[in-house]
Amino acid sequence: MLLDILKDFVSIGLELTLLFVGITFLVNLLQGLVPFEKLEKYMFGKSKIVGSTVAILLAFITPFCSCSTIPIVVGMLQRKMRFGYVMIFLFASPVLDPTILTLMTATLGWKVSIIYTVVTSILSIVIGFTLEFLGFEKAVKNVVVTGLGEYNKKLDFKYALKETMSLMKTVYPYLLIGALIGAIIHEAVPTEWIANTLGGNQWWLIPIAAIIGIPLYIRLSTMIPIAQIFILKGMALGPVMALIISSTGASLPEVTLLNSIFQKRLVIAFVLSVITMASLSGTIFYLI
Repeated sequence: MLLDILKDFVSIGLELTLLFVGITFLVNLLQGLVPFEKLEKYMFGKSKIVGSTVAILLAFITPFCSCSTIPIVVGMLQRKMRFGYVMIFLFASPVLDPTILTLMTATLGWKVSIIYTVVTSILSIVIGFTLEFLGFEKAVKNVVVTGLGEYNKKLDFKYALKETMSLMKTVYPYLLIGALIGAIIHEAVPTEWIANTLGGNQWWLIPIAAIIGIPLYIRLSTMIPIAQIFILKGMALGPVMALIISSTGASLPEVTLLNSIFQKRLVIAFVLSVITMASLSGTIFYLI
């Protein structure tokens, strides 16, 4: 069994490594061609459609984990960007990442990846504007962060390689951890147990998975290989997607950071919103 686990780990790890490095380098290289300053201007405008679309686009082309998103959010608030757009970015940034979406496509299929992208984007927009409508903008504390708003403005191979290596140091270990856990689950955990316990059509597994994911600090890169094995073992797609979104969209470290810039009522609203997003997303996959 140990030999089979090792073989699975090497196979999964090698496949994801090639995709991860290649797509990460390409994204960092192309970021030099993205007019960030021009895009940000649309987030001051009155058109909700344009502003929310730009917020989603910025979330997509700036691959941050949930914790590293916080300083960017503070910078947006200091620039007096519309609160709804900032919240859209806050929710969408950790769960929309071109590198991870590529891994998701390779492991779970392009249909799952497309549905995931559309659903999380729409729910991020709905939740962002809902929090704005409910007046949560008043629950933002005054926090100053310096050194924001500087972007790479050219097609720089050295910059792309440097950023790729930097991301590899912080994210890649989690990807390998995910590959190892996935290999262990694949070889050591009985398929029948997963199918009988988590593979049924019980709708209540979805909100439970969404709630369980909140205390976990699991990067999306770690969850993808684990999710693949769970699904192969017979776990229902709905709970898997709910766990992916909740564990990625919020975590205890992120909630702690948010507590420094938001009042408690907004922090609570944020956590409940992530659980809602995860539950609704999981339900949509469950119904489809």
